Amino acid sequence: MNMKKKAFRILRNNSLFIKMFLIMVISIVAVSLLITFSSIRMSSDLFMDTFSISNTKALEQIENEFEDYSFAIVAATNEVQNNGTIKRVLTQTDATTLETYSSYHDISEQIERIYRTVESYDANMIVLGNNERLYNVNYTNWPVSWEALRNHPISQYTINRPNRIIYQFIPSTSFADEPMIVATKALMERSTGEIYGVLYFPIREAQLKQFYEGYTSEENEVMLVDAEGKIVSGNQEAMIGQEAPELMALAKEVDDEGLEYKDVEVFGKDYMLMAQYLPTYNMYLVNLVDKDAVLANLINTREILLISLGIVLLAVIVVFIISRRMTNSISRLVKQISTMAKHDFNVPVAETGGYEAKKIANAFNAMLNELQEYVDLAIQAQQKQRSAELMALQHQINPHFIYNTLASIKFMIQQGKKEQATDMIHALIALLQNALSNVEQTITVEQEIADLKNYVLINQSRYGDGIKVNFFISPDCLDCQLPKLILQPFIENAFFHAFNEKKQGFVQILVAQKGDNLLCEIVDNGDGMEIKGDHTKEDIKEKRHLFSGIGIRNVHERIQMLYGEQYGVDISSVKGEGTKVKVELPLQKVMV
Repeated sequence: MNMKKKAFRILRNNSLFIKMFLIMVISIVAVSLLITFSSIRMSSDLFMDTFSISNTKALEQIENEFEDYSFAIVAATNEVQNNGTIKRVLTQTDATTLETYSSYHDISEQIERIYRTVESYDANMIVLGNNERLYNVNYTNWPVSWEALRNHPISQYTINRPNRIIYQFIPSTSFADEPMIVATKALMERSTGEIYGVLYFPIREAQLKQFYEGYTSEENEVMLVDAEGKIVSGNQEAMIGQEAPELMALAKEVDDEGLEYKDVEVFGKDYMLMAQYLPTYNMYLVNLVDKDAVLANLINTREILLISLGIVLLAVIVVFIISRRMTNSISRLVKQISTMAKHDFNVPVAETGGYEAKKIANAFNAMLNELQEYVDLAIQAQQKQRSAELMALQHQINPHFIYNTLASIKFMIQQGKKEQATDMIHALIALLQNALSNVEQTITVEQEIADLKNYVLINQSRYGDGIKVNFFISPDCLDCQLPKLILQPFIENAFFHAFNEKKQGFVQILVAQKGDNLLCEIVDNGDGMEIKGDHTKEDIKEKRHLFSGIGIRNVHERIQMLYGEQYGVDISSVKGEGTKVKVELPLQKVMV
């Protein structure tokens, strides 16, 4: 038990050192790990970016190879279509044996000449006529008969699309001993549109692979994917002929969005995918880079982690020494503060120990001295605030307004206008009740408008309805908050000062939201006035307000004290036309 108590006492006395040391160690380890992994990631990203640039150039080279082959096919196709001898032989019928032999000799010469255009690519060339004549330049390349070729789907697909060269994939079957890509074109009479034969350029997948084989490796795969998502060529022979719609969709996304590369997961691995669309072939040239395999050969993660671990251990030793020296003096200071008499803030602590401890002790003692001064000032300020609030409440309603209103009610009763007097009494009761009983700093727009209507009713009952008052309140503003009696002084101003020359007119009150602000406008068509300068609170002479005693200047200052200088009152007026008062407040909803 004694050992446990001793250990607990040691931990308690050195709790600051332990906390600081642990925080520093955790911080150093965290920063080291972040820097280490960030360095690895940045190196990986830099390498992959560089790798993607070189692979993009490689894809461009491969694309050029495919385009060169395509140009050769197009050139040979144009020569065949424009060759009168080939057309004559393929459309010839009911020929004698001698004529047939002569035709075979003629077409062989023409086809052998044209074949030289594609001969360097090890591609074959076959011409098939509707008159059952077939001319195969390299029969050993594709020993196919007229009947088999004429009824094959690639021929039917080509005849149905006679205006373009079509590249089609033929898997390894009895029809073809090896996978092949066949370029086909229907031979058509231009004047009549009649198809008289089909031209074929079959190339074995092994020969097509030579276009890109020099750019591939175990972790760097190249594939040719057709529009249906089938892999028609690739350096991985086992994948040729497989359906890969997901790969085609990713390649299309990369090409459509103009991305240099995209990190994807296909075939159960993470790859960096680059793609190039080959419009002539209607296929996608896809490059898949195995990131894990490439990065494994680039970065020695174990060596980097060992270096980081050594740096962390060295930093921890240095932190231990420095923290121990700093916390000893601070711990002594904490002990002094904790043993001070409770609530006795007049006893200063001893300013001893290291530089940091002395500074803390000095600041603590200065704080004790200022704290007592602030407490005294706070008490005095609180007393003044309460006195001011009480005075504001006492002077909120001008007694003359109440006397004059009651006198008007008495006069109405004497005249027999009991119903009108009753309405006026109800309005006065509601107005006084809201003004006197509600001590909250703010009220809702709905309450403020209700008070204004009661105030207008009283004044119209006393002075007549020559001044019409219209309210235009947006429904979404009814639950917004605003300071009490913020609009009433302007209505009172309009009643008693805006219609001295004009005896009739209107006052319009508009309340609506404007962005994040609440906008209140009081507009009248009264006498108007001249305003000099930019600030209404300096230019408008204060008038005596019979109801609340709150003047226009008071309203403006009150708003700015509550919400800031960007809010307040703005008044514009034209002599003889009227006055417009705009009150702008922050939009504040009632909390439910």
